Amino acid sequence: MNLERAVDAFVRHITIERGLSEHTVAAYRRDLAAYRAWLESHGIRDTGEITAERVAEFAAERAAAEPPPAATSLARLQSSVRSLHRFLTREGIAESDPTGRLRPPKAPMRLPKALSVDDVSRLLDGAGPEPADAAPGDLLGVRDRALLELLYATGARVSEIVELDVDDLGHGDVLRVRGKGAKERIVPVGSYARAAVDAYLTRVRPELSMRGRATPRAFLGARGAPLSRQSAWLVIQQAAERAGISAHVSPHTLRHSFATHLLQGGADVRVVQELLGHASVATTQIYTHVTVEALRDVYLTSHPRAR
Repeated sequence: MNLERAVDAFVRHITIERGLSEHTVAAYRRDLAAYRAWLESHGIRDTGEITAERVAEFAAERAAAEPPPAATSLARLQSSVRSLHRFLTREGIAESDPTGRLRPPKAPMRLPKALSVDDVSRLLDGAGPEPADAAPGDLLGVRDRALLELLYATGARVSEIVELDVDDLGHGDVLRVRGKGAKERIVPVGSYARAAVDAYLTRVRPELSMRGRATPRAFLGARGAPLSRQSAWLVIQQAAERAGISAHVSPHTLRHSFATHLLQGGADVRVVQELLGHASVATTQIYTHVTVEALRDVYLTSHPRAR
């Protein structure tokens, strides 16, 4: 099959049949566009012409590029290529999979950065006042406080929060989140986040919604349009600046903090896996290393014979 048609068929498969998110599909598109361009530059325009040697050559050239690519980027690229060829083999488009011997690069373990509980409190205060203390005209402060409270209370990805509809928030002390692959999960919502969200929905969202077109999205911008991921990121950056937090803070920082604080509080790793929406517990277990590092730091600074 022609390379272009093969890639298009695979993209349709992961979009329609597997229901992957828009961002994941875009990442596959970028990786496979680079793969296809490399193959065509070597005179290969049909899937039947791709050999294991060519795949290995492509991977080696990518690994040797300047500046050196990150191991995680290489791993993702190779994963995209493997997924393409497995699809082609499974669908009978190709007779064999030339990526069988391809081994992904070993990525160094990078521990996620988590804020302390005190820093999270400062960040939330930097976003906006607590509902009872909010001034009548402080619409965005109430919204921003609700946004950050919900991110920290649930550990949800920022894309999952900004894509929530109002109806998703109407289930009392639980939240229905649609994660990767359109998989739904139920996450508890604590009293602080619930109060902040209720204040936003009753006192702020009705006014914001009158500034733009009707939309079911829960979180709205200043002009009434659905809040974007980029706008949510900016809200967190501004809150960190107001709170005087010098460390880099992103939406994922709150997700990392959520998982780390749960494990430090004694939560089972499989419960945290379910709350985060991880497909594999191995992904969640990186947070156990964070808590071990924290224990080691306390030990080294507290025990008289630790050093």
